[in-house]
Amino acid sequence: MTELIIIGLLFTKHFIVDFPLQQRYQYSNKGTYGHPGGLLHAWLHLVGTWLCFAFFTKYAIIYGLVDAVLHYHIDWAKMNINKKMGWGPTTHEEFWYLTGFDQFLHALTYIGLVAYFVS
Repeated sequence: MTELIIIGLLFTKHFIVDFPLQQRYQYSNKGTYGHPGGLLHAWLHLVGTWLCFAFFTKYAIIYGLVDAVLHYHIDWAKMNINKKMGWGPTTHEEFWYLTGFDQFLHALTYIGLVAYFVS
């Protein structure tokens, strides 16, 4: 049951950090490697994931770090693929396929973190 609670918390965190909390400064700069906007976005995921695990393990910060590193690179890759291919939200269906794949990879990250937690 604990793993279902954590999964629910992680997906809730993901929605909050990826949508309401993500400001233009973050999403406009995630494609520039090392830019503070993208790092801020990853840091918010780190904090959120840490909070999701904090009541269940003393290693919660490690889960947050893993999530932040993966999230940062998934987002960076998505931004750069869209830019290289010239895909935009109103011009190419592929933009939306890649956005869906990005979200799929984030979901797999959470499943992997919880699977490691329960092992």
